[in-house]
Amino acid sequence: MITQSVLVINRLGLHARAAAKLVRLASGYSSDVHLSRENLNQHIDAKSILGVLMMAASQGTRLTVSVAGGDEVEAGAAIRELFESGFGEES
Repeated sequence: MITQSVLVINRLGLHARAAAKLVRLASGYSSDVHLSRENLNQHIDAKSILGVLMMAASQGTRLTVSVAGGDEVEAGAAIRELFESGFGEES
């Protein structure tokens, strides 16, 4: 299992379009992908659009990404890159 910390840097946070990008990316891997807030007891499946939206992660929110499965290294790297790129949005 890979666990890594990511920061939501895009101005609008994990709004509908960013959440959809994350869910689409996570769903492309066979590994289980979960998100949790570092300061709250909130743990969701990153392949669930409703779960990701209910996190209400605004800009500056730090999340923990946990990836477990056969393609966890690739999935973890791709998800980290998505967060670091600000979901392809201008900040």
